[in-house]
Amino acid sequence: MARVEEEGRAGSVRVAGVEYLTGFGNHFSSEAIAGALPLGQNSPLVCPHGLYAEQISGTSFTSPRKLNQRSWLYRIKPSVTHEPFKPRVPAHEKLLSEFDQSNSSATPTQLRWKPLEIPDAPTDFVDGLLTMCGAGSSFLRHGFAVHMYTANKSMDNCAFCNADGDFLIVPQKGRLWITTECGKLLVSPGEAAVLPQGFRFSVDLPDGPSRGYVAEIFGTHFQLPDLGPIGANGLADPRHFLVPKAWFEEKSCPGYTIIQKFGGQLFTAKQDFSPFNVAAWHGNYVPYKYDLSKFCPYNTVLFDHSDPSINTALTAPTDKPGVALLDFVIFPPRWLVAEHTFRPPYYHRNCMSEFMGLIHGGYEAKADGFLPGGASLHSCMTPHGPDTKTFEATIARGNEAGPHRITDTMAFMFESCLIPRVCHWALDSPSVDPDYYKCWIGLRSHFEGMKIEGHDTHNGRADV
Repeated sequence: MARVEEEGRAGSVRVAGVEYLTGFGNHFSSEAIAGALPLGQNSPLVCPHGLYAEQISGTSFTSPRKLNQRSWLYRIKPSVTHEPFKPRVPAHEKLLSEFDQSNSSATPTQLRWKPLEIPDAPTDFVDGLLTMCGAGSSFLRHGFAVHMYTANKSMDNCAFCNADGDFLIVPQKGRLWITTECGKLLVSPGEAAVLPQGFRFSVDLPDGPSRGYVAEIFGTHFQLPDLGPIGANGLADPRHFLVPKAWFEEKSCPGYTIIQKFGGQLFTAKQDFSPFNVAAWHGNYVPYKYDLSKFCPYNTVLFDHSDPSINTALTAPTDKPGVALLDFVIFPPRWLVAEHTFRPPYYHRNCMSEFMGLIHGGYEAKADGFLPGGASLHSCMTPHGPDTKTFEATIARGNEAGPHRITDTMAFMFESCLIPRVCHWALDSPSVDPDYYKCWIGLRSHFEGMKIEGHDTHNGRADV
């Protein structure tokens, strides 16, 4: 459901009482204190209000200008003011950024998980992260990981920093109140947020228990997909992406902990102040969020089923044109109008691997068993498609089915060119659906054979 907005001045908007900047890939500027941004240069000898200038670089200095991402932060104390990092105790054994035989398995089997249970023990966002699958390496700067999270408490006197890659967070249950160095994001189910590599953030739970999905990419950043012959408009509009406005706090925080994910391992460092002490910032390397209900879908208007790539909201490209390290594809409410067409997604074997989640409602290719908060994985060249009930119901409607609007749904897919390895605990989880394969076993042959001069044919030859 679209959220009510109060339009502010050009380039900003207020949503649910929180004011944001708007745009994607812009060079933004934001001040929590008037005059906190230096004029004419990035790093003057003395910054306004006695602030420190600090740059955060999301790309190498010499990346092409169109790809270069960085921001300047003007803060009360620099982020380097902390004690040495130490391995976190206890270690987080189920959070990975390297995938090999010691911690994960390769399997072509179709997999499906029921929703993960919210734990009874106090668990914040960091402790509630659980890696499901992934490929590549954060050390080699190429690859991805898919995590799920369950949490029942806010992060207390601590902040998280991911040195490995970008997080794309998709809440399914409960809002997330995310404080970042650039400001605050209120992220609801039906929205997605991107927290770029290196930013420190903290997650509060205003609604209590929360659950959702996280895609992590190593070595690149998300961008909007090219629209090709669609033209200049459609899919995810840049103006609907929301970026936090500068917000800061100046207070003593004895024992404040920075939790840094580095090579998949968690480290901690102590400091005596809040890391959210940035009074102003400018740049194009920023956290942001997007309301999935604002996606403008495109679909066939005559016959056949469009490829799911038509629903790509964000993409993390590789060096090979048209091949994604990870695509974020969504399946929102929309009209189906194709004539003489099997309208659900077609049966498919894909050179890409597909991890799917469901935020609310149902999914058009699965009559039952795929639940909000659950997930499925169909890896490279593993067959998949509509279940038996969906196929039979679609065929029964016949060619005269009129226009149909899919409502009350929001499914999504993380799709990657890499073949994921599945974590051992994900394979052994009580949430695994051992009967997933049975949803296709009931597909019976509808082949009626052919007659040639009164003889049946088999394997293309007439029986005499």
